[in-house]
Formats: sequence, structure tokens, C-alpha cells
Amino acid sequence: MEFSKIFLGNTALLVTVAYLANLIYKYALSRTSSSIKYISSVLLIIFCGWLSMFFGYNVSENVIFDLRIIPLIIATIAYSEPPTLVIIGASIGLSRLFFGVNEAAIAGCLNLCILGVAAAVLHVWMNRRSFGLMTQGLITIIVINLLNCLDIAFLGVIPSQTYFIEIMPITLPLSLVLSLIFSLILRDFQLERNRTVQIKHSNVLLSAQAEELHKAKIVLEERAKELAQSSQYKTEFLANMSHELRTPLNSIINFAQLISEEDEGHTKEEMAEYGAIIFQSGRELLTIINDILDLTKVEAGQLEIVKEDMNVSEIPQLMGMHFEHEAERGNIAFEMLLDQRLPQTMYTDPNRVQQILRNLLSNAFKFTHEGKVKLDIRLAQTGKENESGDWIVFDVIDSGIGIPKDKQAYIFEAFKQADGSISRKYGGTGLGLSISRDLSRLLGGYIDLESEEGKGSRFSLHLPLLDAESI
Repeated sequence: MEFSKIFLGNTALLVTVAYLANLIYKYALSRTSSSIKYISSVLLIIFCGWLSMFFGYNVSENVIFDLRIIPLIIATIAYSEPPTLVIIGASIGLSRLFFGVNEAAIAGCLNLCILGVAAAVLHVWMNRRSFGLMTQGLITIIVINLLNCLDIAFLGVIPSQTYFIEIMPITLPLSLVLSLIFSLILRDFQLERNRTVQIKHSNVLLSAQAEELHKAKIVLEERAKELAQSSQYKTEFLANMSHELRTPLNSIINFAQLISEEDEGHTKEEMAEYGAIIFQSGRELLTIINDILDLTKVEAGQLEIVKEDMNVSEIPQLMGMHFEHEAERGNIAFEMLLDQRLPQTMYTDPNRVQQILRNLLSNAFKFTHEGKVKLDIRLAQTGKENESGDWIVFDVIDSGIGIPKDKQAYIFEAFKQADGSISRKYGGTGLGLSISRDLSRLLGGYIDLESEEGKGSRFSLHLPLLDAESI
């Protein structure tokens, strides 16, 4: 009867310690390093073995019966390193000497050392057999308990016959049952802790997913705004385009009809004027069509760049031929400067360079009511982001209406303008700057902008100054 009381007390004590250890792990050790957790758990196992002996049953002055083997059984199931089991068994055995060094204490110490080695060997064998956790637990409980009984019978101070007949029939069943119960209780603790960890992990994942969904929602909302804005720009573009196309077409049709009518009242001067209007309208229509075709080719990657030597000094003359008449008609000063340090030629596509400059100058004259427009061709030593080497810069400067700061970011985008109504007021498709930007990139350069509303703008075309031999 005394064995039952002591063993039940041992089990209750071990359950209490296990519960307290679970609380300590949850609130004190959960955020510590894995090595600290590992060492703490080993020390706890050894302490539980010592505690079982402290509250054990004294059969005689030196002989103690207790459940010190239960911590070793739990360790055999819980730890993956066999040396750890040897250390735990030897440490629990040595702790027996704290209650006095005598023949029974030495036998008890030797018993736990043997059980520690046996637990390590058993652990290796079970892992090689790939047993499940429940099977490992049952095998460990049975083997360790049986070995413990044999060690006590043959190494202990109690006569073997007395032990086998009077003590083992009581202690072995109790030890087996209580070992199993304690193992199940600990397993329940472990499952509960695993569930808690899984819940925390799930909460972290859900929080991360919620944050990602929120970010994705913001991105989608921004994309929706961009699409709505893009749709608005394209609607405005189509409205402007229809106006730009109809105007020269109507002029061509109307004046061609007047010419085709056999009316002797038309003088030669009128007929020449009608022809000039038809010619100008045809050129405007061709320019629009060319802009659309160029934009389509750029987006499809089919726009060809044909590089050859370009005479830099001819650029002012060519631009003067295109815009001097327009400058005179608008009473706008047109100034052109050429840096004397520039070489005679550069290796690029002359037609595309002229196309970009015509677009920039056309916009400059279009949005300048008074003052001047200037084309300044100069030499620079660095390009964008401090790219080293010689660059040629074509500055197109005007004193026109300027561009607000908040509108400068997207005026180079296709179909976009600083003001949705600007094409109706000034004419044009709004594609010139987009095409010019794309052409400058194909030529290895870029366009930048400086502007202030009401004070004019500076569009600068930067091109690398190369010759054919350096390509």
C-alpha cells in the first residue's frame, strides 16, 4: 500500500512540475535561443529525477523506491541525440549520491547509468525501425521498466528472491501504469503547446496575408485610377484626333470641289490660293498620319534607325527653313546658336534628329504668343546620371505659356497633355513629345525638361557625340 501512495505522489509531483515547466516555457523561454531551451529542458529532466528520489519511499535506512526512471523514459521519447540520454541517465544516477553515499546509493547510481546507455541504444534502434511515436513510447516504457527491475534485483542490496516475490509484483505494474499515464499527460501538454504555436503561426500568416491583400488592394485601386485616367486621355485624344483629321480633310474636299467646278469667275490668283490651301492641308494630314505610324512602330519595336554622319552645322539652316516664316508670321524672335567647340559631324540618324527638333520647335512656336524661341546647340561633358564622355545638347527654349510642375511628369506619355483642352485650343495630336522621347532613346540619348508656368520652357535633347569608328 505504501508503494502505491508514494508512486502516486511521485506522479502527481511530476505532473505539477511538468505543468509549471510548460508555463515557464510559454512566458519566459519561448523567445530565447534554441540552445538555451535545450539545456533548460535537460536540467529540468535531471531535476525531476532528483525530486522523485527526494519524495521517494524509504524501504530501509538506505533503500529508496521511487519513479526516477520516468524522466528518463520521457527523455528517450523526446530527445533526438543519444548522448543526451546517457548524460541524463548518469546525472540522475549521480544525484542519488546526494542522499548519502552507501552501497544502495552506489547501486542506484550504477542502475541509472546503465539505463541511460540502454535508453540511448534503444533510441537508435527504434529510429532505424521507423516506429511511430506511440509505439516508441510503449516500447520505451516496457523495456526501461523491465531493465530497472533486473538491475534492482541483481545489483541492488535487496535479495533477489525477496525483490521478485514481495516487491516487484507491486512496483512493476504501478510503474508501468503510472509511466504510461504520465507520458499521456505530457503528450497532451505537448499537443496543446503545438496547437498554440500553430495558432500563433497561423495568426502571423493571416496578418501577413491581410497586409499583402491590403497592399494589393491599394495597387489595384491605383491601377483602376490609372486605367480610368488613361481612358479619359484616350477619349480626349480621339476627340482631338477627329477634329485634327476633319479640318484638313474638309479643306481638301471643299477647295478641290471649288477647283473642279467650271466657274469662269475664278481668277488665276484664287486658283493658286486654293491649290496652296489644299497642299498645306495635305501636309498637315500627312504629318498626323506619320505621327500615328511612328508611334505604332515604336511600340511594336519596328522603327528603324539609320545612322550615318550628320553635319551639325547644317542643323540651324535646316530648322531656319522650316520655322523662320512661322516666326515672322507670329512676330516672334527666332534665335539659333551653335557652340564653336562642336565637331563638324556626328554619327547618328539625321532624319530622326531633325524630326525631334521639328517637334520641339513646333511646340515652342505653338505655345509662344510673344517673346522669342531659341535653338542652342552646345557641347557637354557629361550626360544623364553623370555618364562620362562628350554629349551634344540641343536646347529648345521658349518664352511661352510654360508647364505646371505637377503636369511635367506625364506630358511625354502618349495621348496625355498638360491640359485636356489644350489640343482644341492650340491644335495637334499630343503625340509629338511621346514620339520625340522614344526616338531620343533609340538614338542613345534622352530629353529633359525645365519649365515654369507662365515663364516658358526649355526642352533639351541630349545625344552622345560618337563617330562611325567608335561604334
